[in-house]
Parts: sequence; C-alpha cells; structure tokens
Amino acid sequence: MTIAAIDFQMLANAGYPPARFAAGEVIFTEGDKGDAMYVVRSGEVAIEHHGHTMETLGGGGIFGEMALIDGSPRSATVRAKTDCEVVPIREKTFLFLVHETPYFAIAVMRTLAGRLRHMNSAESSPPTV
Repeated sequence: MTIAAIDFQMLANAGYPPARFAAGEVIFTEGDKGDAMYVVRSGEVAIEHHGHTMETLGGGGIFGEMALIDGSPRSATVRAKTDCEVVPIREKTFLFLVHETPYFAIAVMRTLAGRLRHMNSAESSPPTV
C-alpha cells in the first residue's frame, strides 16, 4: 500500500501568519515549553542538540512536532541558519489535521522515525578524528 506524501509547504502557504527570524536568531531553545510545531516557509533552520547541528531544514521542512505530541519540553534548539519565515501550527490546528487528514499524522510519524534513525546512527558511529 502506498501512502500519499503530505506537502508540508502547502501548510506553510495556507494563510497562517508566518514568523520571521534573522540568520543566527534562536527560534526556540532546548528545554523550552512547546506550544507549536513549525513549517519552514522560506530560508533554512538548523536543529541543534548539545551544540551540534543535527539537521538543516529548508522550505516545507517541519520541526517542533515532538513537544505537541508528548507535551515534554523542547528536545533541541532551533536556530535560523539564514533569514527565514516559519509558520507556527498550534496544538488545536495540529489535532484537527491529525483527525481530519490521517496522511498528515503518518507524514509527521515518518519525519520522527527518520530523525530517530539518524540520531541512532550518529550515536553508533565511531568519532572522526
């Protein structure tokens, strides 16, 4: 069974007001309370954990979803790598999308699974000299 891909960029252009960040500006910090996930509308953001860049996201990329799913504090810091616009998706909208669009939930789970696999492989790789 093939599952349709969700174009997160469509969410970014769906009329939600974007937040703008200058290059180097912190969007949120590890340990912060999470009240939204974000879709990158333009530019790039870097996901950082313990001072190391774990992933860079461009247009259509999502971040911050874990805090909406489990209510825990942010697990990483996200910083604007370039000047960027991100669209916040608050909990009420997130729950609506999960309920009304099951493919949205699957796409978010795939993103989480990919990040978990990436983190696991990074932890098991020998350090480079």
